[in-house]
Amino acid sequence: MKLYGYIGLAIIFVAEALLFAGNQFAGRWFTPIVWTGYILFSDALVFRVRGRSLLTTDRIEFPIIIIVSIACWWLFEFYNAPRFWRSDLELWWHYHNLEPNPYLRRLGYDWAFATIFPAMFLTAQLLRVTLFKKLSRFRPLYLSRAALYLMIILGANGAIVPLVFFSAWLAPVIWLAFIFLVDPINYLRGWPSIIGDLQQGDCRRLFSLLSAGGICGILWEFWNYWALSKWTYTVPYLGSVKILEMPVLGYLGFPPFAVECWVMYIFLRSLLSGKPLETGSIWIEPLKERVGKIFLGVVPE
Repeated sequence: MKLYGYIGLAIIFVAEALLFAGNQFAGRWFTPIVWTGYILFSDALVFRVRGRSLLTTDRIEFPIIIIVSIACWWLFEFYNAPRFWRSDLELWWHYHNLEPNPYLRRLGYDWAFATIFPAMFLTAQLLRVTLFKKLSRFRPLYLSRAALYLMIILGANGAIVPLVFFSAWLAPVIWLAFIFLVDPINYLRGWPSIIGDLQQGDCRRLFSLLSAGGICGILWEFWNYWALSKWTYTVPYLGSVKILEMPVLGYLGFPPFAVECWVMYIFLRSLLSGKPLETGSIWIEPLKERVGKIFLGVVPE
């Protein structure tokens, strides 16, 4: 395994040790630190089993995913606390014991948000080339153009309604709306999409993303529970029945959340270049790498 994979693993263990030893710095910055270690470790694992990864062969794509991750999570923060007109409102999650310095606090926000998409995508890629690599294809699922447009309309309504009617009951809508809105658009524009996969009878990417969302969700809540700077939840449905800080039903939101993040990444990524070479990867391979493969007639699994 690459050396940085061992460094990532060491970061996780050292951060844990410092946290439980009562170190204030580790307690306040635990989330971004431990997830940075996780990204290093999981990227090294992906490279070991696939021969390419974000930190080795696809370095151009890594900062793009980071930027998209920060931008998209700030959008979700806006749904949770629409600050422009209701600065006192937080609907679903609430932060505690944050860094008092506003500049350092913003750095902490962005650093933590930057780890979300890379962590899930690397986990999904690892599952894609191991657990789900030989998953059998199924009968293709075809959707009519009318059905695609209906999905877009439903997704658009789901994205707009929570900004008009503030309700804690609408949390599930946020984690589903952009899937319905964006994935059909990606498909109609010829970009990688879950709909396109299903029409080919291929559910490997979907299962990989769903599983990655569940795995990362459990780790988020596990590592958050003991951190000094942390978040808690208030939701109206079985909100008092919790595993760690997360209400038990909330864990059902992590799998679709990963799919939603992926379709948003694909859409925003599509604004930067022409149509990609479809390789079955979770992220888009950099243009320079793809050109060489096209010239050589090689398409990686």
